Amino acid sequence: MRRAIVAVSEEGKKLALHIKNLLDDSNEMLSRQEVKDRFHDFDAWIFIGALGICVRTIASEISDKKSDPAVVCINSTGKQVISVLSGHKGGANDLTRQLAAALGAMPIITTQSDNQGLWALDTMDKQFGWQLLNDHAMNEVIFAFVNKKPIALLMTIRDKGTDYLESTLPDHVTIIQQEEDIHEKDFQALIIVSPFVCEIKTQIPTIQYIPQVLTFGIGLAHQAQPVEDIIENIKKDVKQQGIFPAVQRWCTIDVKADEPVVKQLQENNEVVFFTAEELNKVEVPTPSDVVAKHVGTASVSEAAAILGSNDGQLLMPKQKGNNYTVAVAIDRKYLRQGHIEIVGAGPGDPELVSVRGRRLLEQADLILYAGSLVPKELTYCHKEGATVRSSADMNLEEQCSLMKDFYDRGKYIVRLHTGDPCIFGAIQEQMAFFDKHQMDYHITPGISSFLAAAAELRSQFTIPERCQTIILTRGEGRTPMPEKEKLHLLARSQSTMCIFLSASIVDDVQQQLLMEYPEDTPVAACYHLTWKDQRIYRGVLKDLASIVKSHHLTLTTMIVVGEAIDNRSENSKLYDKHFTHLFRKSEE
Repeated sequence: MRRAIVAVSEEGKKLALHIKNLLDDSNEMLSRQEVKDRFHDFDAWIFIGALGICVRTIASEISDKKSDPAVVCINSTGKQVISVLSGHKGGANDLTRQLAAALGAMPIITTQSDNQGLWALDTMDKQFGWQLLNDHAMNEVIFAFVNKKPIALLMTIRDKGTDYLESTLPDHVTIIQQEEDIHEKDFQALIIVSPFVCEIKTQIPTIQYIPQVLTFGIGLAHQAQPVEDIIENIKKDVKQQGIFPAVQRWCTIDVKADEPVVKQLQENNEVVFFTAEELNKVEVPTPSDVVAKHVGTASVSEAAAILGSNDGQLLMPKQKGNNYTVAVAIDRKYLRQGHIEIVGAGPGDPELVSVRGRRLLEQADLILYAGSLVPKELTYCHKEGATVRSSADMNLEEQCSLMKDFYDRGKYIVRLHTGDPCIFGAIQEQMAFFDKHQMDYHITPGISSFLAAAAELRSQFTIPERCQTIILTRGEGRTPMPEKEKLHLLARSQSTMCIFLSASIVDDVQQQLLMEYPEDTPVAACYHLTWKDQRIYRGVLKDLASIVKSHHLTLTTMIVVGEAIDNRSENSKLYDKHFTHLFRKSEE
């Protein structure tokens, strides 16, 4: 972003230089007299001085919000930053916030949608990487939207942008499930988010955002020409099938990597290549013996589209052109269908769930949480109408049945597990069920309780030259341990060991650890880490069993063993001046 900085007075020059240093290198210091000749040479202008002088200086140069640069005015004391021109389209509002944060100043933004907490419709395409259709209707839609007239919202896919729209939906916007539900008498504007051509029969002002979520698979004749015509014809073929060329990536067979069309596409697009062996494993609707004879696989375009979309859904079977074939697929995660997100809840404190995890909880139609391990407070952020269930009194079959019921109705499900789901999370059986029924799911990681233990103990679990390994394990209770993972064998390294789910068998744990660790090795028994009733007891290994028993600690206890606990005697070389010098020397 090229910015020009203008100090209107001598008083403002010092602040102008300070701002120039705060921003990146693409800034120029200019005089007020240079504004007229160079107004459109820059993406943004930053004036230091009175607002009136700023307005009079730029007044004759203003033409259109689609082309005018952003203009921001800062008073000479640096206490107020004012968005003057091109707040959304030009980015003046964002620049105002950025400068105000850097200066500790007050941002002044008068754009109605910003002040009402409404969507910035004219910049949402840039915000989420969408294409904008029907730009000519934007002003009419914005007018209806910011004045809180009834607005219809039609979304046919799910991505980060649509998740945002759903989670911040204003009261005057109604989500419509299908085109037939849009009636002119009910709405004054329509917003569409879809990669598909929508045939809207009403005359209300309409804008459409086109998310780039499609995978195009292409097959090409040898040295197919002319390149530009082929690419244009491919897009025309797709649009005739009711699909906009909203390409996330192009895919083809690796032997076509040097084709002129592929080289052209690579200049501005992601192009992914697959081998004939990879493509040949994909089942497609229109295989070809001729293609198999020439390149060793019965399908290129269809198979490449499916593989490139992570084994997604084929939206458009192979279409043939003069010297090319094209097929279109979409990753199932973008489809507005049932989805299950396995979310790591963190160690217990509701503020320690990830930002992503919290957002997913807020949009879920069903939250199924491990009630015996996850505090219910984590689910309090659920949206109105969501179903929130504890799985504590449910067996695996009942849990899966409930999730499948919501899934089959196209609902969004969050399965909330303690800590991080991959560590003793009991998700493997559920994933096997999802795989069997071809259900779409994903895992959002969480903060494990062993990380919470390190934080609450104020300890670094890796100590320079003493301990560089952390072992996460459990004692042998009802679930047998593999012979090579017995505690006493793992203890031989005398690493920092974090032992899960083992308070009930602490005698055996202590006995095995004493076979390798010295009896005065520091230990900590951490109960309900980060919960409101958290308790932590320190001691040495020879007293571990008595510590656990005397305080009546239960299964929700993390046992930590190792000299890293409370260790302050070893220093990292990271901050050693000689180490730093050598590191920089090697870089040079």
